[in-house]
Formats: sequence, C-alpha cells, structure tokens
Amino acid sequence: MNLQKLSDQELIHLYLKGNESCLEILIKRHKRTVFTAIYLMVRDRMLAEDIFQETFIKIIKTLRNNRYNEEGKFGPWAARIGRNLAIDYIRKKKRDMTITDSEGNDIFSYLRIAEESVEDKIIRNQTERSIKDLVKLLPEEQKQVLIMRHWGDMSFKEIAETTGVSINTALGRMRYALNNIRKMMEQQSVKV
Repeated sequence: MNLQKLSDQELIHLYLKGNESCLEILIKRHKRTVFTAIYLMVRDRMLAEDIFQETFIKIIKTLRNNRYNEEGKFGPWAARIGRNLAIDYIRKKKRDMTITDSEGNDIFSYLRIAEESVEDKIIRNQTERSIKDLVKLLPEEQKQVLIMRHWGDMSFKEIAETTGVSINTALGRMRYALNNIRKMMEQQSVKV
C-alpha cells in the first residue's frame, strides 16, 4: 500500500492502529503550512522549530486520546494549534507591552517620566498595571490583534493571514480595542 496517496483521515486511522510511519507522512505533508503559521508569529527560526515540535507533541496527544474529530481538516487544525502555541509563547515572553493610541503614539509616553519622584514612579507603575489589566478585559478577537501587533510586532497583513480575516477586519479590531481601552480608562478614571 502506498501510504503517500492516502488522505489525512486514513493516515490518522492507520497511525492510531500502530503504524508510526503514517504520522511521519502527516508531519511532512503539513510541515510547511504549520511552520509558516508559527514563524509568522514569532519571527525566529529556532523558536519556530521548537514551537513546531511542541505543536506535533500536542497533536500526538490529542490523536492518542481520541479527541481529534475534524475529519478532512487536519492541516488547518494543525496550523491553528501551532498559531495558538505561538500566541501563548508571546503572551508569556512579552510581559511589557506597548499600547498605542490612534495616532500610533505609545500610551505610556504620555506619562511624565523625566526626573520622576518616587511618588510619580509609583503612580506610573500603577497606571501601567491598570492599562494592562484593561487589555485583559477586551473581547478575545480584539485582544488577539493587539497582542500580535504590539507583542508580536506583526504587520496587519501578517495578522490578517494568521487569523484568517481581511486586513480591514484586523485594522477594525485594533481600532475597537484601542477605543474600548480608552472608554474603560475613562470609566475607571485611569489617568495618563
């Protein structure tokens, strides 16, 4: 039997019955798509390779636990797992984020930093924490775009490709995220 000609679903079925070479074929078949999705997020080849390996470890666990049920959609499913792991990495790695206003200025740049007193420094730190807490309250789609743009330093084109939406949708989500942060700041009287 020529395993190369089998569908993803058939390869998964044979893999679960013990044919390890079927997994190798699946990995080779989808490596470029999954790796590219990860690389676009992290922009570091070695890191992307690490996350790629982590992706397939997660895929193997999911398959072995019989939790895979997306027949015929293995490639997009695998790429989504890779993107999610990359986003998780970015969230963990980049604790200090930059949030810009509609003109592209860093919100934190409005804070008076030059020759700040101990009191000023405490207030600035509290304000930064408040803004970061507000980011956590954003709807997931807006938060995701904001994280990719500012933590992942991705272009809107890359964000659109990664999330599977148009560039205009990605731009719109960013605009809504910034507007929502401003409104929440006003409601909570966060001073900048």
